[in-house]
This record gives sequence, C-alpha cells and structure tokens, in this order.
Amino acid sequence: MANLEQDLARRLTELRRVRGWPLEELAEKTGISRATLSRIERGDTSPTANVLGRLAGAFGLSMAELFGAASGSAERHIPKASQPVWKDPESGFQRRALTPAASGYRGSVIEGCLPVGATVAYAAPPIPDLEHHLVLLEGSLRFTLGPDIYDLAAGDALRFRLNAPNSYHASGDAPARYILTVITP
Repeated sequence: MANLEQDLARRLTELRRVRGWPLEELAEKTGISRATLSRIERGDTSPTANVLGRLAGAFGLSMAELFGAASGSAERHIPKASQPVWKDPESGFQRRALTPAASGYRGSVIEGCLPVGATVAYAAPPIPDLEHHLVLLEGSLRFTLGPDIYDLAAGDALRFRLNAPNSYHASGDAPARYILTVITP
C-alpha cells in the first residue's frame, strides 16, 4: 500500500506541475489548504477519499483515472497481487483496483469495502456523466445520489450516471463490500 501512496503523491505533483499551477492555485480550486496539499505531495500524509475526490475534480479525472494512472498497469491479466489497494485513513474504506484505469480503456472496475457504520461522501462528481454500475456483494449499503437514497442488500445492483453529490454508507451490522464499474463518457 505504501508504494501506491508514494506513486499517488508523485502523480498529484506531476498533474499540478504540468498545468503550471502553484500549490496556492490548486488550494483555491479544491478548497484544500496549501499545507495539506504540500504534505500529500511529499507523501507525509495520506489523502482521504473526500480529498481525492476534490483533487480528481480539479484535474478533470475520474477517481479511477487518478488511481489507474498511479498504478500504470494496462495489462490484460491483472493478478490479485498486482491490484493496487488503497485505504482511506479517515473512514477505513478500502479500495482495490481490480482493473485499473489504463490508456485505451474507458472503464475500470474496483472492489470497495466500507467498515460497519462508515461513510464516504463526495461533494461533487470529478467529471460529469461518469457511468457507474454498482453490485453489493455483502452487507447493507445506503447510497445517496443528490436527493435520491437507495438502500441496497447483498445481491442488489444499481446503475447511474454520476452528476450530483453522493455518499456510500455501510448501514448494516456487517461491512459493505461491493463491485463498482466506472465508465468514462
């Protein structure tokens, strides 16, 4: 996991520098303090899911693209040992990139696991019209998309285009584990 976080820190620094943005400008675009951004880029702290969502939005990338670019894998066969895993230090949410975003592919598949009672919320989609297909494998999940609330049980599926604030909440007495397919427009 440490290598993924180091790769992600380098990737975020590269994205900012390619755009010619000083830390102050990225701070203005994201609402994240300059000091926090600096610590993230140095690898001194791990960004939360919410912070990564805001950074992805500023760069015009999906979260999968942000992570996929960090992993750099465009292979057809991706053994489990090669699938990058990231853990949100705030909520305990764990994200495993089953098929990371890669050049030449519009979709990616992740496995998400939220601990009991945990919530991950995003104030805005990183890019409009991201197509999502969510299948809950275990537990109970309350998914909120703008004003709409969906209570999912194991085996339930939900498909949607991401165009509003959204959140995932493990609402039952077991972790919520799901598969999420994300397709860029």
